[in-house]
Amino acid sequence: MTYTVNGKSFDGAPAPGQCLRTFLRDLGHFGVKKGCDAGDCGACTVWVDGDPVHSCITPAFRAQGREVTTIEGLGAPGSLHPVQRQFRDAPGFQCGFCTAGMIMTAATFTEAQKADLPRALKGNLCRCTGYRGIEDAIKGVVGIEDAAPGKAVGVSVSAPAAEDVVTGRAEFTMDTRMEGMLHLKVLHSPHAHARIVSVDKSAALAVPGVHRVYTWEDVPRRRYTTAIHTDHLVDPDDTYILDDTVRFVGQRVAAVLADTVAAAEEGCRKVAVRYEPLPAVFDPEEAMADGAPQLHGSDDPFVRDPVHNILLELHSHIGDVDAGFARADVIHEGTYFSPRVQHAHLETHGAIAWTENGRLNVRTSSQSPSIAKVKIAYLFALRPDQLRVFCKRMGGGFGGKQEVISEDLAALAALDTGRPVSFEYTREEEFTTASPRHPMSLTVRLGAKSDGTLTALQIRNVSNTGAYGNHGGETLYAGGAAVMIYRCPNKKYDAYSVYTNTVPSGALRGYGMTQPAFAVESAMDELARALHLDPLELRRRNIVRPGDPLVALHDGPDDVMFTENSLGRCIDLVDGALARTAGQASPGPGWLVGVGTAASLHETAPPTEHVCEAWVTLGNDLVYEVAVGTAEFGEGTSTAHVQIAATQLGTTPSRIRLVQSDTDRTGFDTGAFASAGLFVSGNAVLRAANAVRDRILEFAAAHTGVHVVLCSMDDAGVVCGDRRMSLAELVALARARGIRFTAARKAYGSPRSVTSNAQGFRVAVHRVTGEVRILHSVQAADAGGVINPAQVRGQVEGGVAQGIGFALTENHQVDASGAVVNPNLRNYRIPTYADVPRTEVLLVDSSDSVGPMRSKGMAECCINPVAPALANALHDATGVRFRALPLTPERIYSRLSEEQSVQRA
Repeated sequence: MTYTVNGKSFDGAPAPGQCLRTFLRDLGHFGVKKGCDAGDCGACTVWVDGDPVHSCITPAFRAQGREVTTIEGLGAPGSLHPVQRQFRDAPGFQCGFCTAGMIMTAATFTEAQKADLPRALKGNLCRCTGYRGIEDAIKGVVGIEDAAPGKAVGVSVSAPAAEDVVTGRAEFTMDTRMEGMLHLKVLHSPHAHARIVSVDKSAALAVPGVHRVYTWEDVPRRRYTTAIHTDHLVDPDDTYILDDTVRFVGQRVAAVLADTVAAAEEGCRKVAVRYEPLPAVFDPEEAMADGAPQLHGSDDPFVRDPVHNILLELHSHIGDVDAGFARADVIHEGTYFSPRVQHAHLETHGAIAWTENGRLNVRTSSQSPSIAKVKIAYLFALRPDQLRVFCKRMGGGFGGKQEVISEDLAALAALDTGRPVSFEYTREEEFTTASPRHPMSLTVRLGAKSDGTLTALQIRNVSNTGAYGNHGGETLYAGGAAVMIYRCPNKKYDAYSVYTNTVPSGALRGYGMTQPAFAVESAMDELARALHLDPLELRRRNIVRPGDPLVALHDGPDDVMFTENSLGRCIDLVDGALARTAGQASPGPGWLVGVGTAASLHETAPPTEHVCEAWVTLGNDLVYEVAVGTAEFGEGTSTAHVQIAATQLGTTPSRIRLVQSDTDRTGFDTGAFASAGLFVSGNAVLRAANAVRDRILEFAAAHTGVHVVLCSMDDAGVVCGDRRMSLAELVALARARGIRFTAARKAYGSPRSVTSNAQGFRVAVHRVTGEVRILHSVQAADAGGVINPAQVRGQVEGGVAQGIGFALTENHQVDASGAVVNPNLRNYRIPTYADVPRTEVLLVDSSDSVGPMRSKGMAECCINPVAPALANALHDATGVRFRALPLTPERIYSRLSEEQSVQRA
């Protein structure tokens, strides 16, 4: 068979049944990505004779004798195709995993297709951008700016990896091949709860190409938690690499190592397992009842009440809520439910491990390679110097990669065999075994005087942590921010994190605050209507203000800085934006129009310890090397770190070389989660850059005999009095004396600031079909000092888009046996371009941040007010209150029909 790829012809023979995607990647064309293997996401798009196709569902043999073009063949750095240039300059990407497929699709568009993007882009998904940046790229809108020396902060400079991303050269986790690489696949439990009686490996080992079959008897018997935090004691050690008891459908039972993925999968099918099924429980309220099946024994000291399957319970109160309710003129009570939600980052989890010179190397998709290293070292009794963990660019994270769930098995097999091992999740495994958002049921009770003054606030939160604890306790604590946002003398918070026989829950953007925000902000809207007050006015009267204690779960002192009423300003901006668009017309007969709002507060770093050490060095090539452990997965920290360093060093971003997320080449970094990639790591970069600048100035002052206060630094060198010294001259002089211009500095997640967000929607709801159309979306956000305006806007737009999916379409469904019933992107339904409006983003400039250059992280907090604002708008339009998500057309139609039946009766 003769194939032509990117203009080069060769003879090749794909394996029987092989798809074009894997065939091309085997040839080294790693710009062709794997997002779904079902034709749903478009990340694998290539051209066949100039037409875009999803290569994951195109048989490789069909490309025989035809012209195949991948992203690498479209253009290269320095000679970009016009559409690649447009995606670079918009910018039209965040993590960049979908970008190659987006470009290969968009580069074929006619003018008619550009005018109908909802249809033209229906085959390409993006989880990061909210699609506005992609639309701008396709339409040629330029958002990137150049920065003058020392003035990079506040400018929308391009991401350091922009040209590599748009040309497919940027390496993601699995974009490599190694000589002798083996492939690992996993056999998953069909039972929600069972004891493994026996495992027969013989048939699996007889499969050609299979080398090993690992079960619980073959792995270190060490308890650990897959969750990533600096202090591992905040999460329960309730997990083993492989166990003799399975507690959810999909749990790992055995791992098969083989020469090929196909052989490993066949080996999994041949493993014979005998199970003893055990009673299972799927509802957290039932799991807490007397006599419920117990998931975990009493030997784990971190489990609060194993008899009632309670991992952790919190009980906190301030004042006297009973007295507060007694003083209330109006009391509202309601129960609100948020379902399980999947991250759906387009790059699935994966790791590659190998040994070299007696050391284990792990290349992984992790939001914290430093802590992943600590966990792997513990599991396999390795010294720190025996292990390296590092990341390349990552295809999204959103908290889903704040876990160690792929690295352990890859490391196990590499240590055992001495050969490179690849372990890559399928999309189905993401849904059935990775950690989604915690389903939570929250009962909110509010009391208020007739003027809207809150007298009592009480919440009961039941969180379904699934079969293992992971982030169960910390997300429960994080929910306290929903209590913190309002001034009230009497508050009570009772919360339970409960084990059930379902897929373990974990960290997801908003981290334990998104669900309580939906409940509290929906309840505040209901209370406002009962008081005949405007919902925004009720919030204005009760939000915390500077000088108020940020009372959440306790009334003791905290480390949070709060000196500006940024939340009030966000509310005013949203109110004004909605008023300006009040004249928007209804889509037509049968449509009901309503407006909804919500607000949120979010702390800029987690309350648990967060630390980063950054290194800055002026090299002999006169480029500043910034080494920082933070991983890049679309949150934009790489760009921000470069801008901070360039500003402090008086230079341009082009003179900064970034080294990141590699435990051999960077200092310890807790990780890029809870927005700490900017807030904490950015402060470390700032301090290290300042230290290097000061050393250069001090050296120049000593050399010239001029007092250091009379010396200044710019892009070309240092001016001391009336003498200028170039950087080249300074470096040469310093080298001759054995001096290097380098410094390391640490930063910590304390003290902290708070971010504020307010969201508004105007929606239309069809009274017959239940369809929801968003007519206007606006979010006001307190981002502090803005490092990169384009990136901040993109994070808000992406967060709103994800929140819209959480509110309207996404539901990670589990059936009566505990099995996930929609483990694919097609049936799970993350938003497409057609589902997401352009969100008006309004930024509040504040100065109360202790982050770098007064900045505040914006990647996480922006999602919190979205779902309640949509639910409130839906109620305003229909008069019907929806207290359970998602707000699908079927549910809306059903409720509206019920209400109409009641009215007719």
